[in-house]
Amino acid sequence: MTRRRQPDSHYKRAKAQGFAARSVFKLAEMDKRYGLVKPGHKVLDLGCHPGSWLQYAGGKVGKKGSVIGVDLQPPTVELMPWVEFVQADVLALTPEMFEGSAPFDLVLSDVAPRTTGVAHGDALASLELTEAAVDLALATLKPGGSLLAKVYFGPGVDDLIRRVKRAFKLGKGHKPGASRAASREIYILGRGLKNPSGKRNK
Repeated sequence: MTRRRQPDSHYKRAKAQGFAARSVFKLAEMDKRYGLVKPGHKVLDLGCHPGSWLQYAGGKVGKKGSVIGVDLQPPTVELMPWVEFVQADVLALTPEMFEGSAPFDLVLSDVAPRTTGVAHGDALASLELTEAAVDLALATLKPGGSLLAKVYFGPGVDDLIRRVKRAFKLGKGHKPGASRAASREIYILGRGLKNPSGKRNK
């Protein structure tokens, strides 16, 4: 039996402010530190369920911007008119699916696998999803664009961080303060895309 997590202060604050999940504070913290989401930006949000990152990004980009969220499950919150939802598997996405919307200023990925409790297997499943998010970001971001993608730390993650470092002017791993202390998740950040095609960064 899986132990149900008790609501913490971040959860309670998110609900009080009308956000779908506590994860909004992870994005808000990293946005404040790295300046990721700006008015008028075009944003792609992978693994967007239940919708707190869509809410945050939509509020920041405003009516002159746009946000596309992708997930197998639809958001649980009402979306702003300039925020669109696409129901799809992140692993099945191709750059051609976004030809009418790209290039993006920012690609976000908070996507996570269905966990089994087996740490090694969960980490490998997470890595596969995050690698797909990085591939898509490199193919759809505009020059100078940014990437923020969650991954469960494990084998292969250091190599993926090195790949992001090669592709962006700034590349690093970051664990926000709003992450649970016991969580193995980290976020891979890339700012200032150098090579939009990504062909030489694999």
